[in-house]
Amino acid sequence: MLHPSYGDLMQVVNSDVQDGEAPIVNSRYSIVIATSERARQLIDGADPLIPPEGRKPLSLAVEELWKGQLHILSKDEDTEE
Repeated sequence: MLHPSYGDLMQVVNSDVQDGEAPIVNSRYSIVIATSERARQLIDGADPLIPPEGRKPLSLAVEELWKGQLHILSKDEDTEE
């Protein structure tokens, strides 16, 4: 079993969403895409946001998301930047 679970990760990502707003992520697919993109950044040389402690890039990406160090942008936020 993956720890944290997809459900736990979705709760963390959506924790800042106000009542009445659409959630930032509403599927496991969104979590997979976000963490895989972050893992690719780490492989390409980006600095990790947490101590690597010998972990693989995907494990780091999942933990960065879980600890709130990594934020997923909604489509609207992405186009604004």
